Amino acid sequence: MPARFLRPLSLTLLVLMLSGLSLFGVRDTWAGLQATDFVATRSPREAAAIIAEAQARDAAVRQSLSPQQSIDASMLPFTPTVYFEQSGHHLSNRAGFLDYWRANGQMVIFGYPITEEIVENGLIVQYFERARFEYHPGSSGTAGQVRLGLIGSEMAAIGYGPFARIDDPQNGYRYFPETGHTVWGEFRNYWQKRGGVEIFGYPISEEFGENGNGRTVQLFERAKLEYYPEDMSGFLRGAERANGFNLNTLFEVQVSDLGRQLAITKGLNLNPALRLPNVATWTPALWQRHIEVNLSTQRLNAYEGELQVYSAPVATGKDGFNTPVGEYAIYDRYSMQTMVGSGGGETWNVPNIPWVMYVVGGVALHGTYWHDAHGTGVRMSHGCINLKIDDAEWLYRWADLGTTVNISY
Repeated sequence: MPARFLRPLSLTLLVLMLSGLSLFGVRDTWAGLQATDFVATRSPREAAAIIAEAQARDAAVRQSLSPQQSIDASMLPFTPTVYFEQSGHHLSNRAGFLDYWRANGQMVIFGYPITEEIVENGLIVQYFERARFEYHPGSSGTAGQVRLGLIGSEMAAIGYGPFARIDDPQNGYRYFPETGHTVWGEFRNYWQKRGGVEIFGYPISEEFGENGNGRTVQLFERAKLEYYPEDMSGFLRGAERANGFNLNTLFEVQVSDLGRQLAITKGLNLNPALRLPNVATWTPALWQRHIEVNLSTQRLNAYEGELQVYSAPVATGKDGFNTPVGEYAIYDRYSMQTMVGSGGGETWNVPNIPWVMYVVGGVALHGTYWHDAHGTGVRMSHGCINLKIDDAEWLYRWADLGTTVNISY
């Protein structure tokens, strides 16, 4: 990191520490915390230093986007544009594709761009590993401006299938008369949670075992879903059986690379593009990330700048262990940790808590496998912010040290 970013921040931090103050009111809040799920992993001063360093690093990334005086302004892109080194292609907001990608699942749902914007059948489109974005100018300025192409239907039309319609089985599966197919089990859970008809379209097959790899898959109008049961650990499988409710990991169901398959079938050029000058390399740190936790609605929303990119139900601290209100920031992270604590006449020792991110004292965001009360209004924790496991993993992969977390009613 350039020294010019470190010196002012280090001086500010030193003054704060010497004067007995702390960033985000850490010192004052920690002193008044009730019993929480975890013991704080850092002192208030250590946490403040970690947060300050992380936020300075992210600020330097955002500062790098500012046009340099030596750059010819005529060579700059007209709208926000980023470059993905992973695939060698740009993603722009000229047609709204960048914000749509950011707001609707990012890599987990769409993968990386594998072409530039091209014209296909009279529309501006762009292919991604798992999808095709289409710009519909007649709906410009509305939610329908960007739509996902029917790549599943197109693959079926050129030989992947077709699949015969079935009658409504009347067995509790969700049946779609539009296409004559059902969706159930893990695929139904994923379909409903990750975007439904808008993102995946209607099912155009039943579940089936795919030749060659033996995976259970299902084809939809806009995507193909694949089942990876091995993504869930044996420990979590056991918890699922013991507690009698369904758990989900982030990659237990995955969207296949149908976009890439269709692009190859069509003979599209997938070679890396010449990188535009002064275009930033994509990273979530390009936007100021922050998390809002609403204790009244028991809901968490995550933002990149002003754009909401994720939403999830939570369960927070019960009476006597209330989750503290205030503006904090992530100061420590662990992919897994054991929860040990005591207070208010209670003692607990819970192993293998996934995707832990501390925000103040012993209060953390983390995944939860021992209850399924998220978003119901039932507050279950000893102060922490409980999330479903797949939501906790998404946030863990997206957020970082220094990401602000605002907790309010």
